[in-house]
Amino acid sequence: MTTNAYAPIDTDFEIVIGLEVHSQLLTKSKMFCSCSTNYANAAPNTHVCPICMGMPGVLPVINQEAVNYTIMTALALNCSIPEYSKFDRKSYHYPDLMKGYQISQYDIPLSNDGYLMIDYQGQQRRIGITRVHLEEDTARSLHRQGYTLIDINRAGTPLMEIVSEPDMRSPEEARLYMQKLREILIYLGVSSGRMEEGSLRCDANVSVRPRGQKTLGVKTEIKNMNSFRSVERALEYEARRQIEVIRNGGTIRQETRGWIENKGITITQRVKEKADDYRYFPEPDLPPLIISRASVEALREQLSELPDARRIRYQEEYGISEQDANVLTEDKPLGDYFEQVVAASSVKDRKARAKAASNWVLSEVVRLLNANAIALQDIALTPGAVANLLDLLDKERITGKQAKEILDEAFVSGELPEAIVERKGIEPPISDSSTLERIIEEVIANNEKAVTDYRNGKTNAIKSLMGQVMKQSRGQAKPDVVQPLLKKKLEETQG
Repeated sequence: MTTNAYAPIDTDFEIVIGLEVHSQLLTKSKMFCSCSTNYANAAPNTHVCPICMGMPGVLPVINQEAVNYTIMTALALNCSIPEYSKFDRKSYHYPDLMKGYQISQYDIPLSNDGYLMIDYQGQQRRIGITRVHLEEDTARSLHRQGYTLIDINRAGTPLMEIVSEPDMRSPEEARLYMQKLREILIYLGVSSGRMEEGSLRCDANVSVRPRGQKTLGVKTEIKNMNSFRSVERALEYEARRQIEVIRNGGTIRQETRGWIENKGITITQRVKEKADDYRYFPEPDLPPLIISRASVEALREQLSELPDARRIRYQEEYGISEQDANVLTEDKPLGDYFEQVVAASSVKDRKARAKAASNWVLSEVVRLLNANAIALQDIALTPGAVANLLDLLDKERITGKQAKEILDEAFVSGELPEAIVERKGIEPPISDSSTLERIIEEVIANNEKAVTDYRNGKTNAIKSLMGQVMKQSRGQAKPDVVQPLLKKKLEETQG
């Protein structure tokens, strides 16, 4: 198959996409036993017990926190919560499925009939949520040359599955849906959302049909996508592949295909199972779940502010731009840090302080994070220190140039900016006009070439003169005061 990644997908066909997103839940223990889920750096097969190893005769016990997290997610996704739910056995035989079946949910899940709104090309698109249900994760197969090893540490970890309706019509919509869903999970505190670590995984169902046709085409399922870009690229490739097969008179078969990232292609893994193949039946070792309306409302009250609400609040309460509000909302820890900077301020005008805080956090703090390849939660620079820096700027105690240098130092040391100013003996900026005029006159007298160049139309020459003024004042002159005074002096002396 040959494709051009930059060519538009055949407009005679419509792409139909649905996503099944699996998210590991941030519970302390596994779904049906007391084994710890904190196995990230543990030796293989050390966080295991007879239950998660699938030994005969053991009895699972439902993790209440995992149930609560699933209901909270369902509520955030506008789902209905039934009063009765149950677990089922889903039978299939893979080496990493310890019992030979998975405890999951089938016909009566914990929730159904929800939706998620995404912003696509300036318009709001509603993506239906079929269900949010709960199951257990499998073990991990570690493939080596010629053999496979099994690490059971992951087996039994609570796994929440969010199944969308086939409402997406482009790979880009699917990526936006995934990104929005990840934001919500992180805000709720139920998932780390780390796709690269496998704690958030996505299986995509995609089909194509002639544009205008109502009947759905035959779908394929794509697995092994570990980033938003992978999801978008895999769907793009698979849609083109299916269209090419149909154009050439072939038939699409229902199958599971794997995404090969380094080659940019999907390949056949197995013929797709149907529900009957899994031989679902109610899990006999677990009681049904009776979910009271009071417990649902109690969980609804626990929901934290969600991304869309925060986005709107930032614009209305703080008066920051839509673009800045979007960036601060997409990264929850960054948004939390920004709000802590605003809260730590002694300035009464919260909107003015919020705008300054947004500018400094999104430009300078992010610059330092990237330059040092460090996570926000690991830095020594506290929100209070950034607020202190902004206070010094408001009081005109330091210049903008000095503020950046001080911030660089505070980022490493964790010191308050005012302590750095005191320790280094930094003098207050010079804003007195008469003092600055004397320095400017001296610079003009000693830099004849730059002055001549400026008067001959080389306006950039003023930068050299500005630099000399800053040097002469030991960086204490305020550039916004110096520049108009310098231009005025140049015009006066020209005459």
